[in-house]
Amino acid sequence: MTAILATCDERADRLGNRELVGSDATELKKRESIIAHCLAMNRSGLNQGTSGNISIRHGDGLLVTPASRPYDSLTPHDIVYMDMDGSHRGRWEPSSEWRFHRDILAARPDAEAVLHAHPTYCTILSIHGMEIPPIHYMLAVFGGPNIRVAPYAIYGSQDLSDVAVAALRDRQACLLEHHGMIAIGSSIGQAYWLAWELETLARQYHGALQLGEPPLLTEQQIQDVADKIAGYGLSDDKKEKSIHHADT
Repeated sequence: MTAILATCDERADRLGNRELVGSDATELKKRESIIAHCLAMNRSGLNQGTSGNISIRHGDGLLVTPASRPYDSLTPHDIVYMDMDGSHRGRWEPSSEWRFHRDILAARPDAEAVLHAHPTYCTILSIHGMEIPPIHYMLAVFGGPNIRVAPYAIYGSQDLSDVAVAALRDRQACLLEHHGMIAIGSSIGQAYWLAWELETLARQYHGALQLGEPPLLTEQQIQDVADKIAGYGLSDDKKEKSIHHADT
Protein backbone atom coordinates (compact mmCIF):
# COMPACT_ATOMS: atom_id res chain seq x y z
CA MET A 1 0.00 0.00 0.00
CA THR A 2 2.82 2.42 0.89
CA ALA A 3 4.47 1.72 -2.47
CA ILE A 4 1.22 2.39 -4.34
CA LEU A 5 0.68 5.71 -2.57
CA ALA A 6 4.31 6.71 -3.18
CA THR A 7 3.84 5.94 -6.88
CA CYS A 8 0.74 8.16 -6.93
CA ASP A 9 2.64 11.07 -5.41
CA GLU A 10 5.67 10.59 -7.66
CA ARG A 11 3.50 10.45 -10.79
CA ALA A 12 1.61 13.59 -9.80
CA ASP A 13 4.87 15.44 -9.07
CA ARG A 14 6.53 14.29 -12.30
CA LEU A 15 3.67 15.11 -14.65
CA GLY A 16 2.72 18.25 -12.76
CA ASN A 17 6.21 19.71 -12.98
CA ARG A 18 6.30 19.04 -16.71
CA GLU A 19 3.05 20.93 -17.37
CA LEU A 20 3.29 23.91 -15.01
CA VAL A 21 3.75 26.52 -17.70
CA GLY A 22 0.54 28.52 -18.17
CA SER A 23 -1.35 26.58 -15.47
CA ASP A 24 -2.14 27.03 -11.80
CA ALA A 25 0.29 24.72 -10.03
CA THR A 26 -2.06 23.78 -7.18
CA GLU A 27 -4.95 22.96 -9.49
CA LEU A 28 -2.73 21.00 -11.83
CA LYS A 29 -1.35 18.90 -9.01
CA LYS A 30 -4.89 18.13 -7.79
CA ARG A 31 -5.92 17.05 -11.30
CA GLU A 32 -2.87 14.80 -11.59
CA SER A 33 -3.48 13.38 -8.12
CA ILE A 34 -7.04 12.42 -9.07
CA ILE A 35 -5.75 10.54 -12.12
CA ALA A 36 -2.94 8.87 -10.16
CA HIS A 37 -5.31 7.63 -7.46
CA CYS A 38 -7.85 6.41 -10.02
CA LEU A 39 -5.12 4.33 -11.64
CA ALA A 40 -4.02 3.08 -8.22
CA MET A 41 -7.60 2.05 -7.35
CA ASN A 42 -7.77 -0.25 -10.35
CA ARG A 43 -4.20 -1.48 -10.17
CA SER A 44 -4.67 -2.49 -6.53
CA GLY A 45 -8.06 -4.14 -7.04
CA LEU A 46 -10.00 -1.58 -5.02
CA ASN A 47 -12.05 -0.79 -8.12
CA GLN A 48 -12.79 -2.14 -11.61
CA GLY A 49 -13.16 -0.32 -14.90
CA THR A 50 -14.57 3.20 -14.63
CA SER A 51 -17.11 2.43 -11.91
CA GLY A 52 -15.25 4.47 -9.29
CA ASN A 53 -14.85 8.24 -9.10
CA ILE A 54 -12.85 10.78 -7.13
CA SER A 55 -13.25 14.45 -6.29
CA ILE A 56 -11.08 17.05 -4.57
CA ARG A 57 -12.28 20.37 -3.20
CA HIS A 58 -10.93 23.30 -5.21
CA GLY A 59 -11.70 26.96 -4.61
CA ASP A 60 -15.44 27.46 -4.37
CA GLY A 61 -16.15 24.16 -6.14
CA LEU A 62 -14.56 20.81 -6.83
CA LEU A 63 -12.55 18.84 -9.35
CA VAL A 64 -14.09 15.49 -10.28
CA THR A 65 -13.44 12.62 -12.66
CA PRO A 66 -15.30 12.73 -15.99
CA ALA A 67 -18.08 10.29 -16.83
CA SER A 68 -17.12 6.92 -18.38
CA ARG A 69 -13.58 7.81 -19.42
CA PRO A 70 -10.93 5.06 -19.06
CA TYR A 71 -8.50 6.11 -16.34
CA ASP A 72 -5.43 5.30 -18.39
CA SER A 73 -6.57 7.74 -21.09
CA LEU A 74 -7.05 10.70 -18.75
CA THR A 75 -4.98 13.88 -18.90
CA PRO A 76 -5.21 16.78 -16.42
CA HIS A 77 -7.48 18.67 -18.82
CA ASP A 78 -10.01 15.82 -18.73
CA ILE A 79 -10.76 16.37 -15.05
CA VAL A 80 -13.94 18.43 -14.70
CA TYR A 81 -14.30 21.56 -12.57
CA MET A 82 -17.73 21.97 -10.99
CA ASP A 83 -19.32 24.84 -9.12
CA MET A 84 -21.49 24.02 -6.12
CA ASP A 85 -24.61 24.94 -8.10
CA GLY A 86 -23.98 21.95 -10.38
CA SER A 87 -22.63 23.86 -13.36
CA HIS A 88 -19.37 22.62 -14.78
CA ARG A 89 -16.55 23.50 -17.14
CA GLY A 90 -14.49 21.11 -19.22
CA ARG A 91 -14.43 18.95 -22.32
CA TRP A 92 -16.44 16.11 -20.74
CA GLU A 93 -19.50 15.64 -18.57
CA PRO A 94 -18.71 15.08 -14.87
CA SER A 95 -19.10 11.69 -13.23
CA SER A 96 -22.70 10.56 -12.99
CA GLU A 97 -22.19 10.58 -9.21
CA TRP A 98 -21.29 14.28 -9.08
CA ARG A 99 -24.26 15.02 -6.83
CA PHE A 100 -22.99 13.11 -3.85
CA HIS A 101 -19.46 14.43 -4.39
CA ARG A 102 -20.80 18.00 -4.33
CA ASP A 103 -23.21 17.43 -1.46
CA ILE A 104 -20.70 15.62 0.74
CA LEU A 105 -18.15 18.41 0.32
CA ALA A 106 -20.87 20.97 1.05
CA ALA A 107 -22.03 19.13 4.18
CA ARG A 108 -18.55 18.25 5.45
CA PRO A 109 -16.17 21.22 5.63
CA ASP A 110 -13.60 18.85 7.20
CA ALA A 111 -13.43 16.82 3.99
CA GLU A 112 -11.14 17.78 1.12
CA ALA A 113 -11.59 14.64 -1.00
CA VAL A 114 -14.24 12.02 -1.75
CA LEU A 115 -13.54 8.55 -3.13
CA HIS A 116 -16.19 6.16 -4.41
CA ALA A 117 -15.51 2.60 -5.57
CA HIS A 118 -16.98 -0.90 -5.79
CA PRO A 119 -14.50 -3.07 -3.85
CA THR A 120 -15.53 -6.70 -3.59
CA TYR A 121 -16.08 -7.22 0.13
CA CYS A 122 -17.64 -3.83 0.78
CA THR A 123 -20.04 -4.55 -2.06
CA ILE A 124 -20.84 -8.06 -0.76
CA LEU A 125 -21.85 -6.62 2.61
CA SER A 126 -23.78 -3.80 0.95
CA ILE A 127 -25.80 -6.31 -1.09
CA HIS A 128 -26.97 -7.82 2.18
CA GLY A 129 -27.55 -4.41 3.74
CA MET A 130 -25.05 -5.27 6.48
CA GLU A 131 -23.30 -2.49 8.34
CA ILE A 132 -19.85 -3.24 9.77
CA PRO A 133 -20.08 -3.48 13.58
CA PRO A 134 -17.14 -2.97 15.99
CA ILE A 135 -15.25 -6.16 15.12
CA HIS A 136 -11.82 -4.45 15.20
CA TYR A 137 -10.33 -1.41 16.90
CA MET A 138 -9.59 0.19 13.51
CA LEU A 139 -13.27 1.17 13.33
CA ALA A 140 -12.17 4.08 15.49
CA VAL A 141 -10.43 5.84 12.60
CA PHE A 142 -13.80 6.14 10.86
CA GLY A 143 -15.33 8.23 13.64
CA GLY A 144 -17.55 5.73 15.44
CA PRO A 145 -18.33 2.13 16.35
CA ASN A 146 -19.89 1.14 13.02
CA ILE A 147 -19.90 1.70 9.29
CA ARG A 148 -23.45 2.47 8.20
CA VAL A 149 -25.18 1.32 5.03
CA ALA A 150 -27.03 3.97 3.04
CA PRO A 151 -30.36 2.59 1.71
CA TYR A 152 -30.47 1.77 -1.98
CA ALA A 153 -31.18 4.55 -4.46
CA ILE A 154 -30.41 4.54 -8.17
CA TYR A 155 -26.93 5.77 -9.10
CA GLY A 156 -26.48 9.42 -9.96
CA SER A 157 -29.69 10.49 -8.24
CA GLN A 158 -30.35 13.15 -5.64
CA ASP A 159 -31.94 10.41 -3.53
CA LEU A 160 -28.62 8.54 -3.47
CA SER A 161 -26.78 11.71 -2.53
CA ASP A 162 -29.18 12.41 0.33
CA VAL A 163 -28.88 8.94 1.89
CA ALA A 164 -25.08 8.95 1.44
CA VAL A 165 -24.72 12.28 3.23
CA ALA A 166 -26.90 10.95 6.07
CA ALA A 167 -24.89 7.70 6.36
CA LEU A 168 -21.66 9.72 6.56
CA ARG A 169 -22.81 11.82 9.51
CA ASP A 170 -19.89 11.78 11.99
CA ARG A 171 -18.18 9.11 9.89
CA GLN A 172 -15.35 8.97 7.35
CA ALA A 173 -16.93 6.23 5.24
CA CYS A 174 -20.14 4.39 4.48
CA LEU A 175 -21.46 1.54 2.37
CA LEU A 176 -24.06 2.04 -0.35
CA GLU A 177 -26.67 -0.72 -0.47
CA HIS A 178 -26.39 -2.93 -3.60
CA HIS A 179 -23.68 -0.58 -4.87
CA GLY A 180 -20.31 0.03 -3.18
CA MET A 181 -18.68 2.44 -0.73
CA ILE A 182 -17.63 6.04 -0.14
CA ALA A 183 -14.64 7.29 1.86
CA ILE A 184 -13.78 10.90 2.64
CA GLY A 185 -10.59 12.46 3.94
CA SER A 186 -8.64 15.58 4.67
CA SER A 187 -6.65 14.74 1.52
CA ILE A 188 -7.04 12.34 -1.36
CA GLY A 189 -4.23 10.27 0.14
CA GLN A 190 -6.16 9.90 3.38
CA ALA A 191 -9.42 9.07 1.58
CA TYR A 192 -7.60 6.38 -0.43
CA TRP A 193 -6.05 4.91 2.72
CA LEU A 194 -9.42 4.88 4.50
CA ALA A 195 -11.02 3.19 1.50
CA TRP A 196 -8.48 0.38 1.79
CA GLU A 197 -8.94 0.14 5.55
CA LEU A 198 -12.69 -0.14 4.95
CA GLU A 199 -12.27 -2.94 2.42
CA THR A 200 -9.94 -4.72 4.85
CA LEU A 201 -12.54 -4.49 7.62
CA ALA A 202 -15.24 -5.73 5.24
CA ARG A 203 -13.08 -8.71 4.29
CA GLN A 204 -12.35 -9.46 7.95
CA TYR A 205 -16.04 -9.25 8.87
CA HIS A 206 -17.00 -11.48 5.94
CA GLY A 207 -14.40 -14.03 7.03
CA ALA A 208 -15.40 -13.90 10.70
CA LEU A 209 -19.03 -14.54 9.77
CA GLN A 210 -18.00 -17.87 8.24
CA LEU A 211 -17.20 -19.05 11.77
CA GLY A 212 -20.42 -17.73 13.28
CA GLU A 213 -21.55 -14.42 14.72
CA PRO A 214 -18.35 -12.69 15.84
CA PRO A 215 -17.87 -11.16 19.28
CA LEU A 216 -17.78 -7.35 19.22
CA LEU A 217 -15.87 -4.61 20.94
CA THR A 218 -17.91 -2.19 23.03
CA GLU A 219 -18.56 1.40 22.02
CA GLN A 220 -16.35 2.48 24.92
CA GLN A 221 -13.47 0.35 23.66
CA ILE A 222 -13.75 1.98 20.22
CA GLN A 223 -13.91 5.40 21.90
CA ASP A 224 -10.79 4.60 23.92
CA VAL A 225 -8.91 3.98 20.67
CA ALA A 226 -10.28 7.19 19.16
CA ASP A 227 -9.14 9.11 22.23
CA LYS A 228 -5.68 7.57 22.02
CA ILE A 229 -5.35 8.55 18.35
CA ALA A 230 -6.57 12.08 19.10
CA GLY A 231 -4.03 12.27 21.90
CA TYR A 232 -1.14 12.11 19.44
CA GLY A 233 -1.64 15.85 18.89
CA LEU A 234 -0.49 15.66 15.28
CA SER A 235 -1.57 17.65 12.26
CA ASP A 236 -3.94 15.99 9.77
CA ASP A 237 -1.15 15.15 7.34
CA LYS A 238 1.16 13.70 9.98
CA LYS A 239 -1.74 11.95 11.71
CA GLU A 240 -2.61 10.22 8.45
CA LYS A 241 0.92 8.89 8.12
CA SER A 242 1.16 7.96 11.80
CA ILE A 243 -2.06 5.93 11.79
CA HIS A 244 -1.02 4.22 8.55
CA HIS A 245 2.17 2.93 10.17
CA ALA A 246 0.75 2.29 13.65
CA ASP A 247 0.85 -1.51 13.31
CA THR A 248 3.91 -1.92 11.13
